[in-house]
Amino acid sequence: MPARPGKAAIFEQFAADGITHMFGNPGTVEQGFLDESSAADGLSYVLALHEGVAVGMADGYARAAQRPGLVQLHSGVGLGNGIGMLYQAKRGGSPLVVLVGEAGVRYDAMDGQMAADLVAMAEPVTKYATRVVDSASTLRVLRRAIKIAMTPPRGPVVVVLPADVMDELTSEPAVATSVPDTRSRPDPGALDEAAGLLRDARSPLILMGDGIAVSGAQRELTAVAERLGAPVWGVNSSEVNFDTTHPLYGGLTGHMFGADSARVVADADAVLIVGTYVFPEVFPELESPFAPGARIVHIDLDAYEIAKNFPVDVGLVADPRLALAGLVEALGPGPRRVPPAPARHAATGGGTLMETFARVLAERSPEDLTVFDEALTASGPLARYLPPRQPGRFFQTRGGSLGVGIPGALGVKLAHPLRPVIAFTGDGGSMYTFQALWTAAREGIDAKFVICNNGRYRLLDLNIEQYWREQGIAPHAAPAAFDLTRPAIGFTALSAALGVPARRVDRSEQVEDAIRDMWAHKGPYLIDLVVE
Repeated sequence: MPARPGKAAIFEQFAADGITHMFGNPGTVEQGFLDESSAADGLSYVLALHEGVAVGMADGYARAAQRPGLVQLHSGVGLGNGIGMLYQAKRGGSPLVVLVGEAGVRYDAMDGQMAADLVAMAEPVTKYATRVVDSASTLRVLRRAIKIAMTPPRGPVVVVLPADVMDELTSEPAVATSVPDTRSRPDPGALDEAAGLLRDARSPLILMGDGIAVSGAQRELTAVAERLGAPVWGVNSSEVNFDTTHPLYGGLTGHMFGADSARVVADADAVLIVGTYVFPEVFPELESPFAPGARIVHIDLDAYEIAKNFPVDVGLVADPRLALAGLVEALGPGPRRVPPAPARHAATGGGTLMETFARVLAERSPEDLTVFDEALTASGPLARYLPPRQPGRFFQTRGGSLGVGIPGALGVKLAHPLRPVIAFTGDGGSMYTFQALWTAAREGIDAKFVICNNGRYRLLDLNIEQYWREQGIAPHAAPAAFDLTRPAIGFTALSAALGVPARRVDRSEQVEDAIRDMWAHKGPYLIDLVVE
């Protein structure tokens, strides 16, 4: 292979791996390889006005495409701006490859402007972080990064690229990255043991997470649930891991208070945990929430998560799809213990403005609509009228970082350009990354956005009310810091200023026209929906 600068060779590597998008915000120390990017065939640079937007777009892209999301960040300040979204990607298992520019190895001793230990900065919010210090290993390190990001448990990887190393020559060949196949099936004896613990349970329960979606194990999970007659609850579940209209679907355990999860599992005498860690709340229970004597089986590809906090009876480090298929066989024939389907929510008029909007949207949208939901306190109506059923058609925020809704939907749309995509976010959450609309306009990304505008950080209202109850504090006015109405944010004007047409909806009679105009518009479009 002829020698060429590392800054040119990296784009050969991306081409070899079929990477088509780089999401980023440029800086001076990356100018060498960004200059080369203009000559890279098949790679589009998607410019974001903030690093959090770049990471959020890459996160949505990686989740929807099931491929690496490539990000470019600028030195210490750019990495710092992206850390919140990187934390979300780590918690959610998104396979991101993040290139962070640096002035150069030769400047290490100078303590110059923007200098920082970038690897140390990145390590707490990544699966792996490294630095290229020898041009002859540039592509080797990139392939290692892609492999680590894509190997379950997936996660973000940071590679620091010093400018002087990128200017040096390398003769490494660019070849496709080898990603190992981890689809292992447990030993038959271990499956028999697990089946024996679950088969005769009086009150079995299943806790599932996004490892189901990554593995493509939705059908196998359904078969196990129906064989056991076990309710299925989502734990770290932000994609379609189980049809939410199935009569065995229980709901989500929650992400804030461990007491909520404890109530869900309290009466179960056997629990199957698959494709998730337990439990992901901000305030988890310190003592085991499982009933005394409850038998616990945990299946996951991440050995670290099995029995991390509470003992299990059988732990299987295995691919969820193959393990669940083997569990069906081990359980043997038996009746499908499925309760009658619950009555569906009638699609009638009335209710709140959010209810009306969700109902009309369900009636007026294409069947293959893909939803990105960050508006958690407004999610109830969406779940009733647009229940997540089909894998790859629903994504929800995860990891606790606000602002992923708008950029996440852009990434999903870029991964699947022919699908109709709509994002729901809150007025507070949207302002973390509202400038992502400029990228939507610049790139002509035909995604739609709904701001669920209640003038508050509503989730904080709900959380503090629970805090008052737990502490025996009499209800009173919430902190002024939760209020977003002084002054009120002009979302339609702000959206228009960023190049995206928008309209405000504050009455139910406006909903039909707004949704019709939204779908008729070719390109990004925003609705400011006043929900309270």
